[in-house]
Amino acid sequence: MKKLLSMVAVVVLASVSGCTDSSRPEPGLVWSDEFDGSGPVDERSWNVATGNKEFDGWGNEELQYYTKDSLVRDGEGHLAITAEKAALDAELPCWNGKNCEYTSGRITSEDKVSMQNGRVEVRMKVPAGTGLWPAFWMLGSGVDEWPNGGEIDVMEWVGNETKTVYGTLHGPGYSDDAGVQGEVELPADLSDDFHVFAVEKRPERIQWQVDGKTFFEMTPDKLPEGKKWVFERPFYLLFNLAVGGPWPGSPTEETKFPATLLVDYARIYN
Repeated sequence: MKKLLSMVAVVVLASVSGCTDSSRPEPGLVWSDEFDGSGPVDERSWNVATGNKEFDGWGNEELQYYTKDSLVRDGEGHLAITAEKAALDAELPCWNGKNCEYTSGRITSEDKVSMQNGRVEVRMKVPAGTGLWPAFWMLGSGVDEWPNGGEIDVMEWVGNETKTVYGTLHGPGYSDDAGVQGEVELPADLSDDFHVFAVEKRPERIQWQVDGKTFFEMTPDKLPEGKKWVFERPFYLLFNLAVGGPWPGSPTEETKFPATLLVDYARIYN
């Protein structure tokens, strides 16, 4: 998950692996997590990531230490991912040789739920505040070395750009600041309400949407010249709420903690 620069800017065929919810509220739904109930996330669908230093600040000089306690189903139909200030005496090794100043949460569906072609859709409400960096994204399955398996950032948002949503594509030779990115500005602060973020993925075409409106589309011919399209494989899902890093910057005195990313649902359709 990186800040990218090159800006560009339907329709689906699905093959999905993972757990299937037996109660399908809509036609074409092949998997969903509605985050009903309370307590930890469903381990049939999700892995909980922890740490910071051992992952070199998660590649972005991030200031949060991911913990299991930062993720919970809140009993009101949401996944709550909460970032907060760490205790002063907490042993939370950070990439910079210090203890991390914040804790937060990150989950992935690696080896449990994936989608090769179809529509993945999430409804969530982001927290306000400079230095906060919530995201929902996807990584190519079965490839260890990033970004050779590809990365699809369905949505990223940074707290100092309150109306802007970013969608991004990473691959070999077009990652980090050389990646391909689209953006859209909404009429109101994104943190004011829930919004629906989606990607529709079919062979050689990926389309990004917010609240049902397309704002970005990528095909192989739109890649930088000579670069390889690596997106014809299954992709697994990730949610996280990062704190700090070069793109969102560090929190300020005005940033309020705890700050919570609320996820209403995650769904995959054929």
